[in-house]
Amino acid sequence: FKIPSGSMIPSLMIGDFILVNKYTYGIRLPVLNTKVLDINEPQRGDVVVFRYPKDESVDYIKRVIGLPGDVISYQNKRLSINGQAMSYEEQPDFLDPEHMGYAKHYREAFPKDFGGYQYRILNHPERSSLIFNPDRFPYSENCQYSSAGVTCTVPAGHYFVMGDNRDNSADSRFWGFVPEKNLVGRAFFVWMNLGDFKRIGRFE
Repeated sequence: FKIPSGSMIPSLMIGDFILVNKYTYGIRLPVLNTKVLDINEPQRGDVVVFRYPKDESVDYIKRVIGLPGDVISYQNKRLSINGQAMSYEEQPDFLDPEHMGYAKHYREAFPKDFGGYQYRILNHPERSSLIFNPDRFPYSENCQYSSAGVTCTVPAGHYFVMGDNRDNSADSRFWGFVPEKNLVGRAFFVWMNLGDFKRIGRFE
């Protein structure tokens, strides 16, 4: 898989070629897409490739934030899960190569109760917290929007995903939840980037 956009910066850059384990979450029959063997369930923090729910011919890549039953709140650019706030450690400002501007750069971590997994995110201070024109989607009644952001309860059999480049990512905040059947696999390794050979290796 090749990364086509900047929605996962700084974890994944445009032009990264990545390896994806299609068997992490089970084995499915081709064509029918019927799961014949369960192996693992997605975990919070996993970077997953999935078929875009609104056009299943298109693959997307995002980070799993919410599991079935979780209440995800993204308010004023801060994330909480089931009422527990994520922790944030400020990093040096990051030059976003896609937009040629500096973004606020943080190390975000899940609460210890939810695994404590850490990764880096970007926020652009000049961007509003308001989510403009969210789509109608299955279970959209599970989400409440306001000028500060959105709060969603993840339905059974679905996942809430977000890009690490928070202000430059079309994700579950806008078009809804990812059904389990749409998961393709877990991304885990950058094997090539023609513009930067130092990119090769594992990522958070």
